[in-house]
Amino acid sequence: MAIVVEHEKRRAEILERALDIFTEEGYEDATFQKIADRCGITRTTLYLYFKNKREIFVWSIKQLTEGLEDTLHKAMNDESASHSARLENVMGLIIDCGIKNRRLFNVILSYLLQVQKTGKDPESRVKRRTIRVRHLLSQILIAGKDAGEFRIRNIRDANELFYGLIESAVFRIAILNRDEAEDIKDAISLAVHGITIST
Repeated sequence: MAIVVEHEKRRAEILERALDIFTEEGYEDATFQKIADRCGITRTTLYLYFKNKREIFVWSIKQLTEGLEDTLHKAMNDESASHSARLENVMGLIIDCGIKNRRLFNVILSYLLQVQKTGKDPESRVKRRTIRVRHLLSQILIAGKDAGEFRIRNIRDANELFYGLIESAVFRIAILNRDEAEDIKDAISLAVHGITIST
């Protein structure tokens, strides 16, 4: 059992260090050897954990998003906050994570462009990685509607609105190289108030 735990711990450390390499060097320039060197192991040892650079990249992103997901769940389940406050908090946390990991978004963008050049569908890869965020948004919207706090006719449309605001923030952070997103947060607040029933 201890061997499995050590293996998983080492794997998580590799992913964390690899994420730094991808952020610093970009997807194209990050190599298996550079990742091995940063981890203080040989390439052969690295192959015991991962089969290629792409697998490391995908798992690094997954590890980052799982950490964010835990934080989002806590904000979503905050019983002391109204559903509108929860929605704003969750959206704000997502945007703050994007700002904190701005350079990583540039790496993801170049990776997706590379996927597109090979004739594969980048949208399906994005959907796989964002489906949980969309689900969390739907959960908050449904709970707010059921509690009589939100006036929503169609949950899917409301989800699309808020997810679109996240995409806008990602665009501004990754492409326009913005290091703040107060204007998007203001737009989120306006959208939340637009669906909130006044008491």
